[in-house]
Amino acid sequence: MRTRLANSTVPALRSVYLSLSRSSPWICRSCSVYSSPRRFISTKPTPEKPYYVTTPIFYVNAAPHVGHLYTMVLTDIIKRWGVLRGEKAIMCTGTDEHGLKVQRAAAKAGVDPKAFCDKGADIFRDLARKADISNDHFVRTTDQDHKDAVQYAWFLLQEKGLIYEQKHEGWYSITDECFYPQSGVQPWIEPSTGRKIMTSIETGSEVEWSSEENYHFRLSAFREPLLDFYKANPYWIAPEHRMKEVVQSVESGLEDLSISRPYDRLQWGIRVPDDESQTIYVWLDALMNYATKAGYPFIPGKEQEGGWPADCHVIGKDIVRFHCIYWPAFLMALGLPLPKKILTHAHWTLGGAKMSKSTGRVVDPFHALDRYGPDVMRFYMAHDGGIQDDSSYDNVHIIRLYNKFLNQQLGNLASRVTRGKKWSVRGAVERMGSAPAEHWNEGPGSQFWTNSLATVTSKVNGSFDAYDPRKALYQITEFVRGANAFFQMSKPWDNILEFAPGEPGEDVDRTIYLAAEALRMTGILLQPYMPNKAEMLLDQLGVQEDRRTLAYCQPGADLDYGTPMVMLGSKHEGVLFPPLASEE
Repeated sequence: MRTRLANSTVPALRSVYLSLSRSSPWICRSCSVYSSPRRFISTKPTPEKPYYVTTPIFYVNAAPHVGHLYTMVLTDIIKRWGVLRGEKAIMCTGTDEHGLKVQRAAAKAGVDPKAFCDKGADIFRDLARKADISNDHFVRTTDQDHKDAVQYAWFLLQEKGLIYEQKHEGWYSITDECFYPQSGVQPWIEPSTGRKIMTSIETGSEVEWSSEENYHFRLSAFREPLLDFYKANPYWIAPEHRMKEVVQSVESGLEDLSISRPYDRLQWGIRVPDDESQTIYVWLDALMNYATKAGYPFIPGKEQEGGWPADCHVIGKDIVRFHCIYWPAFLMALGLPLPKKILTHAHWTLGGAKMSKSTGRVVDPFHALDRYGPDVMRFYMAHDGGIQDDSSYDNVHIIRLYNKFLNQQLGNLASRVTRGKKWSVRGAVERMGSAPAEHWNEGPGSQFWTNSLATVTSKVNGSFDAYDPRKALYQITEFVRGANAFFQMSKPWDNILEFAPGEPGEDVDRTIYLAAEALRMTGILLQPYMPNKAEMLLDQLGVQEDRRTLAYCQPGADLDYGTPMVMLGSKHEGVLFPPLASEE
């Protein structure tokens, strides 16, 4: 099986290994390291370490759908929230370009695999750009630095005795790029063709029997270390029920993992160092991308400069096993700290079924972004997208959310406050902004100040600490509804003092100031969700760019705004959210 490579790959890897080995020592599983599983989590933040959040990397064998867009948006919101809090934050996304299904898709298209992947990567890059995703890295598994990192990791695992050769038989899913045991498959008859096939019970993907000689990773050796880690970090996976599922899966036992395929079956991938007859398993290849863009193999003393360990991996619920069992086992084996959080989300459905590239049941995200714009789509996906449970994609829902909240609540309040002819936002800020906090304990607006303005930021921040951007958005929308209700009940237009031009009276000033503060804080809080519309709102209010961070998202924290930086327009011109077409 083993055939020596003619090039200098292995000596080069050995040289890297010797120079870096002090930074990633192997400690056997019988040692005390596993009695202290918290060593795999970085519990004390290091000033030099950026906040690092990632999407999974996406297969290029078919065009993206809105499920991919949702993952990107969710991750970008988390990254932007870190920036809002004053942190240096890094986001990584990219494409998974190796494996049998990519190889077959390229062959079917009649093009070279690399050219096929180049085109696919460009499409995902375009999607990120069109959706205003602020990723710092776009990793491709065909990148040379990634290939080098994967081969180095393989060499390290081999040096530690964690890889061995053995014949492997099982049911292989090209769609899922993994083997399933006999207990994980079932017979199925395709309704459209009547063809009898075997499918994965877990995913429904077709499987085929495979018998081959390949390499295995000693995954079974990591059952206890993983369980110890899960016990020490019970909230590592969100939501909680998926953490329980992972624990139960590992408790039931782990089999060693096939981590290569014969080259005569899989040519499109990274070759096994020192054995050109084998290609590295696509999931080992793919999972290493997170470390690649953080600088792996790490230079001693600079391990955290690129952000490792990742603060959060954002993934779909269908790839939990790979990220929450295989990936931490690989990292433990390599002596690397584990990511601090795994946020798993549910799927989008269309007509009651999961969106899937392989079935063609998809929504084109480019079309959706063209129709509604990036901010509206980002808002809708964050508002309706499921973390716990699947969500149904529906254009009617998008238009209804737009008209009933963005137009009638937030947009309406912004127009009424900033365009008022009988009051001045700047004047209200000047006259009321310097009032001491106790001034707001009684009188008109006191309850709104105490129960909403003074508490909303801490509530939203708490939801982000719990990695629940959807709950955070719900808190923001309820805050806006409360502000709109307060403004409507206060009726400042009925309380103008006509004998004092430019000074409508304290009651009106109080109302305008509190409503303007609500809008200012809403604009700050919505920046991760709707970066363009939030910027437009803050420009309309005249909030300086250096005062748009979370540090200023408290009532009375900014007393210099109120003079618009842009033309406010009239009627529908210049409004935040002009009316959309009917929901029907």
